[in-house]
Amino acid sequence: MPRVSSLQQLERAIRELQPEQQLELVERVVHQLRRRRPKAPGKVSADDLYGSGKHIWGDEDAQEYVNRMREDRECP
Repeated sequence: MPRVSSLQQLERAIRELQPEQQLELVERVVHQLRRRRPKAPGKVSADDLYGSGKHIWGDEDAQEYVNRMREDRECP
């Protein structure tokens, strides 16, 4: 009797999951792959920066901040 590969076992287990669980699994795998992919020296992607400055803003509303900055730039 031939041995079943680990990949085949995984595929079988994935087929038994509900569609929502399969989608969550795919999202997790993609997230892991994006974190592991090699990057060119000196290059930063938007994904790397996402959420990195949220502690700076605290509870300030983003739209209020933008409006205030626009008011500051208006000519008298």
